[in-house]
Amino acid sequence: MPQTKRFFQEVKGELKKVSWPTRSELINSTIAVIVGTILLGIFIGIVDFFLSHILGVFIR
Repeated sequence: MPQTKRFFQEVKGELKKVSWPTRSELINSTIAVIVGTILLGIFIGIVDFFLSHILGVFIR
């Protein structure tokens, strides 16, 4: 039990050293991830569409 208590005290101490992002940095990063994910999804969808049509031509 003392080891567990010590562990959590050390975790708490380490978390105080962390450089947490500001609210605006967090919002900007979240927007960048969402936009990047949407763009990547669109790109993969377009490539999939064309490859499936090209493959369909070869199969027929």
